[in-house]
Amino acid sequence: MKNWLRLGCRLSMLLILCAHPFCAAQKIAITFDDLPLNGELPPGVMRVEIAKDTLAILKNWHIPPAYGFINARRLEDSQDGADALKLWASAEPVGNHTYSHLDLNQNATEAFEREIAENEPALELLDPSGDWHWLRYPFLREGDTVEKRNAVRDYLKTHGYKVAQVTMEWGDYFWNTAYARCAAKSDAKGMDWLRTSYLSTASAEIDHYRELSKIVFGRDINYVLLLHLGSFSSTILPEAFDLLKKKGFQFVTLQEAESDAAYAIDPREGALNGGTFLDQLMNARKLTYPSSPISMPQKPEKELADICR
Repeated sequence: MKNWLRLGCRLSMLLILCAHPFCAAQKIAITFDDLPLNGELPPGVMRVEIAKDTLAILKNWHIPPAYGFINARRLEDSQDGADALKLWASAEPVGNHTYSHLDLNQNATEAFEREIAENEPALELLDPSGDWHWLRYPFLREGDTVEKRNAVRDYLKTHGYKVAQVTMEWGDYFWNTAYARCAAKSDAKGMDWLRTSYLSTASAEIDHYRELSKIVFGRDINYVLLLHLGSFSSTILPEAFDLLKKKGFQFVTLQEAESDAAYAIDPREGALNGGTFLDQLMNARKLTYPSSPISMPQKPEKELADICR
């Protein structure tokens, strides 16, 4: 009888714990933009070194295949960039980020489509299997008019592409060049502030996008996280991944994340400023954003621009 009572107590406790929103592991895919590198480098550091260190972190954390979206123009006159990209593609998948990171909202549809095609020879060399048919829109801008948006979507469908949407980000690219400056000066205080500000921003943004998901869909969807491969990556990624784990996330592939039915929805609306897939749907459906500072976190852009000058 005592054993049954003990078992009943344990089950009751488990039910109480699992009522917490983070009890069940929430799926998230890790992706990287602007390969072979985003931002500036500290003196004496090579792009291939950043790629090597980041790949080691991904392997150590058992992160499922993480797409790296490339801009082939960054390879021009850069053997270091080419070596970094080849190293990445030997371990992780690659996708199309347009040849020169072209802003669709500021250019004609035809120019954007040429940029997609111009990026493909490098992708074919890196991955002859053709699994690179994923497009990540630069600046997350999918067209300032619905006509432009639909025209590019039709082009992607005709050419066998899927859209690599983003449903979580925290502007990690702001920290890359700031870190390069602080590292160049061996500014320990500055680098410690970069670490703490990065993690606090990331934590707030994670909670923010989960809140948006519940406003739009009434639930947590599978998320796709946008990161950038930069000089701060190999320093901060272990702590960023640990933060996601502590918040209840399970790492999955991009394919698994976007198997969520949410990603089949097309907002079918032009947007001047772009934004994540969740932002697009919030705006298209005229939904109200959370108004509190906690719900709408601000990135420390000015402080990051000024630090270690």
